[in-house]
Amino acid sequence: MSHEAEPVARQVRVYLENHPAVADAIRMGIANYTAVARRIAGELGLPYSPAIVAACRRYPRGRELQAREAGVRRVLRKSRIETRTKVAAITVRQGVDVLQRLGDVVEELLDEESLCRLIQVSRGTVVIIDEDSVPRITKRLREDQIVRVRRNLVEVAVTGPESIEETPGLLTVLTGIVSAQGINIVEALSCYTDTIFLFELGDFPPALAALSRAVE
Repeated sequence: MSHEAEPVARQVRVYLENHPAVADAIRMGIANYTAVARRIAGELGLPYSPAIVAACRRYPRGRELQAREAGVRRVLRKSRIETRTKVAAITVRQGVDVLQRLGDVVEELLDEESLCRLIQVSRGTVVIIDEDSVPRITKRLREDQIVRVRRNLVEVAVTGPESIEETPGLLTVLTGIVSAQGINIVEALSCYTDTIFLFELGDFPPALAALSRAVE
């Protein structure tokens, strides 16, 4: 490989790693390399060249993809889907004071075995609870500490065996299946044996149907 081609190859690899749908098409051998190369050139601001086509052809494929797909299929065959309606998501600002204010009510909800999930994000925390519990959370906080309250959500959880933690690509496959239907995912997280999605109520039927097909 010439020195001129090396930077192009690296740029193509990074692009494909950040566009899994395109990368999977290449791995499966169903991609039109010329069309993919023209798309990459356009999006990266590069002149179209044979070097880009060559980099696409050299992208890893075959056994790696087959092994990953087989692992995902094994886990999905052992998985089940659980749903919960009337879910809310409260986004609160970052701060020790906020977490201290939430501490008691979170403990109460957990003791009652009510839905209560806390997701730390870069600028705060997302609290996922039953809609009936929203007042119990909001009354503990100042108005300026609450970023957003979303009600009328539905939670869909794909629950699998413990091996789900060591199965690469599972979350990517499930989010891809949902996104392919044009469905917006409000929240998505993967923890231990559960891959959990939150959807708007109107998106629940098609989302459930798509995930059910994946499991079945």
